[in-house]
Amino acid sequence: AVFGALDDVAYLFNVRCKGDVDTCPVGIAYATITDDQVNLYCDSRKVESPEIQEHLSEVTIKPYEDIVKDIQEHASQDGNKIWIDKSRSNLALATVIPEKALVDKQNAIIPMKACKNEAELEGMRKAHIVDGAAMANFMAWLEDKVVVQGESVSEVEIDEVLTGFRAEQPGFLECSFPTIAGVGSNAAIIHYRASPGDLMKYLDTSEGILIDSGGQYTYGTTDVTRTWHLGNASDEFKELYTRVLKGNIGVDSMIFPENIPGFVLDVLARKSLWDGGKDYGHGTGHGVGAALNVHEGPHSISPRFTNTEGLKKGMVVSNEPGFYEDGSFGIRIENLLEMQYVNPEHKQPSENEKEEEKSAEKKFLKFAKLTMIPIQKNLIDLSLMTKEELDWLDDYHQEVFEKVSPLLEADSLAMKWLKKSCEKIDRGCVE
Repeated sequence: AVFGALDDVAYLFNVRCKGDVDTCPVGIAYATITDDQVNLYCDSRKVESPEIQEHLSEVTIKPYEDIVKDIQEHASQDGNKIWIDKSRSNLALATVIPEKALVDKQNAIIPMKACKNEAELEGMRKAHIVDGAAMANFMAWLEDKVVVQGESVSEVEIDEVLTGFRAEQPGFLECSFPTIAGVGSNAAIIHYRASPGDLMKYLDTSEGILIDSGGQYTYGTTDVTRTWHLGNASDEFKELYTRVLKGNIGVDSMIFPENIPGFVLDVLARKSLWDGGKDYGHGTGHGVGAALNVHEGPHSISPRFTNTEGLKKGMVVSNEPGFYEDGSFGIRIENLLEMQYVNPEHKQPSENEKEEEKSAEKKFLKFAKLTMIPIQKNLIDLSLMTKEELDWLDDYHQEVFEKVSPLLEADSLAMKWLKKSCEKIDRGCVE
């Protein structure tokens, strides 16, 4: 078996690397497994520390450039087969394998990596709690700067300050992708990246801002989007913000059979927008690695029905509906979600395989929230919300406050901001 994707190699050996690929804790390497040997092809300087040497004591370290030669040598022997996932391989490896020796199918690491074990999930939960503390500190700073002091703040400074607050958290390594901080019309550019120049904008109380950001921690990976408006948003902005939120809640609240593909859930994210004659042009959710790449397959939530990968317990997925008005504004609300069994008894393996085979009971999944960051309540059009959706919001904010507040100083601006942001929403006459 040959592994060429960097996150597959990192997962296989349970190692991480910093410096080779920005925002991704992976090292430039290949791996192969034969009947009697496991090989890691990389720069030997990456694995020379005593700790890594001990960890990889049963692994053969080979020069990075030997991979093609070794594949050719193995393929030249009669009867040998080479299992490689060509969709996750480069041309150099894929083209040296003779057709008679090629076994081209999904490699064994993909499903294992997608379905996180309990240690990985605990790390992801911890990462999102400390990420929530970083965001509380950041938003308290931003609100004070813009609303209280009346200053305007550049998108670049917003990026830098948010990264600085994340860097204060234990185990922080780097951002999990380049931060998207788009003010006003820049928020409608889905993969915008602020830099000094004519396009860069400044945030004040007259426009909203979309911030899509995340962190790589030694124990987990985060990815969150929030749209904020620190002034008086228009009725149109509030309506569309609410429709996006309803889509987020629709996906989050769903109970569904295990192994259905993600595209089945995608319509729930879009229903409220469709009701208003609106839509968005990207997928709703992608898989996320555990202290690995922020974009990870094979599953997704998307209108692309060609991805038939079934959703399973332990998978992590983003939930990020949005709306974008070119030249005006952009809105996205993103949480990461963990898939769990609805019936807790399904968490325990059956006594034997025969019992599992005889069981006709279908297993159902639900989502548990990983992201612990409040949603701006005064942007919500209550007339569009149901009681159940408002209950969801209050319950979520209670969970956020209970988990994040212990990490904040009692009388800090961050604690005051978090407490205010997590108060129950004033429902007026909704009920």
